[in-house]
Amino acid sequence: MRRGSIGLKSVLIFSILILLSLSIGGTATAQSDKDKDVIPRPERGIAIYTEYSGVIVPPGESVRMDLTAENKGKRDENISMKISQVPKGWRASLKAPNFIVAAVPVPATKARTLTFLAEPDKKVKPGEYHFQIDAQTEDGRFTSTQKINVTVRERTAMGEDFTVTTSYPVLKGQTDAKFEFSLEVNNKSEADRNFNLSAQAPAKWEVSFKPAYEQKQISSFRIKGGSSQNVAVEVTPPRDAKAGSFPIVVGITSGDKKQDVKLTVILTGIYKLDAGTPTGLLSLEALAGKAAQMSLFVKNTGSAVNKNISFSSFKPENWKVEFKPEKIDALEPDAMKQVEVIITPAGQALVGDYSVGLSVDGEKGSSKTVEMRVSVKTSAAWGWIGIIIIVLVIAGLGALFLWLGRR
Repeated sequence: MRRGSIGLKSVLIFSILILLSLSIGGTATAQSDKDKDVIPRPERGIAIYTEYSGVIVPPGESVRMDLTAENKGKRDENISMKISQVPKGWRASLKAPNFIVAAVPVPATKARTLTFLAEPDKKVKPGEYHFQIDAQTEDGRFTSTQKINVTVRERTAMGEDFTVTTSYPVLKGQTDAKFEFSLEVNNKSEADRNFNLSAQAPAKWEVSFKPAYEQKQISSFRIKGGSSQNVAVEVTPPRDAKAGSFPIVVGITSGDKKQDVKLTVILTGIYKLDAGTPTGLLSLEALAGKAAQMSLFVKNTGSAVNKNISFSSFKPENWKVEFKPEKIDALEPDAMKQVEVIITPAGQALVGDYSVGLSVDGEKGSSKTVEMRVSVKTSAAWGWIGIIIIVLVIAGLGALFLWLGRR
C-alpha cells in the first residue's frame, strides 16, 4: 500500500510540473506574438512617392504614373501637394478620376493613390526634363518631396513601331451615300502612345474620325502598350460629285512616326428622275372611245447616266395608254427628252373626271409618277342631235295643241 501511495504522488507531482511548463511557454509565446504585432510608429509623419522616379519616352508622348501619399503617423493628416518644378513646354497635374487634386485626407497608417500626368507641347525636343512634387501637412510641420526625371529620346529599337490595317480599303456606292471605313491601329511598343489623325481628300469632301461603335468625333486617341484600337473613318462626298474613283489618304502620327493609309471611294453617281408636262398642267380632255394626246418630259436630275428608262400607267378599266417612244435607252445627267402619251378612254366611259397615273422608271430605284386628271366629254354632234330632238319635240307639241284647238 505504501509503495502505491508513493507512486501516485509521483504521478501527480509530474503532471503538475508539465502543466506549469505549458502555461509558462504559452504565455511567453503569446507575449512574443503580441510584441511582433506592435510596429513602432512615430506620432506623426508623411511620405509621397511615385511609381517610377525616371522614365524614357519618345517625343510627343505623355507621362502618366501613380503617386502615393502615405500617412506614417498615428493621427489623421490632411496632406496638401503641389508640383513645384515643371519644365518649360510641359503641363503637369495631379489627378483623381474626376478632379485635379491639391490636397488629400489620409487616415493614420493609411495611404492614398493619385495620378501624376505630364503632357508635352509639340515643340518639346529630346532631352532631360525634371519635375518635383512637394507635400506637407496642414500645419506645415512635416514635409515630403518626390523628384521625377523624364528623358525624351527618339525610338530606334526594333519592334517599337505601330501598324495600321483595314479589311476594306475600297468602298462603292451612290454619291448621296456616306462611306465608313474601319482602321485597326496596333501599338507594338510596350509604352502607351498618343496617335494623331489627319486626312487628305478632294475639295468639298468631308472626312471625320470616330471611335468604333461611338458617335463622337475625334482627332487623336491613346493606345496602351501592346494593344490595338479600331477607328472609323466616315467619308461624305458633296452632292454634286460626279461618278468616278476618288482617293482618300488618312495619316496616323505618333511622335515622329507616321503611316499613310490609302482608301478609295468609287461613286456610281445619283440615280434620280423628274417628269411632268411642258406647260405644268396636269389635266386633259378626251372623248369616250377617242384617243387624246399629250406631251410628257423626262429629265435626268441625278449625276449618273440613267439607262433603260421604261414607262407604265395606272388607268381605269378598259382604258388604253401608249407611250412613244416606249422606252429611253440612256439619258445623260441634266439631259431631258420628250415623250408623247396617247390616252384613249373606254368607249362606254361616262362623262366625268378620271385619274390616270403615268410612271417613269429608271435604274437603281429611280422613278417618278405623274398624276393626270382626264375629263371625259361628250361629242359636239351629240349636242346638236339633242338640240334637234328638243326642237322636234316642241314643234310636235305645238302642232298637237293647234289640232286640238280646232276641234
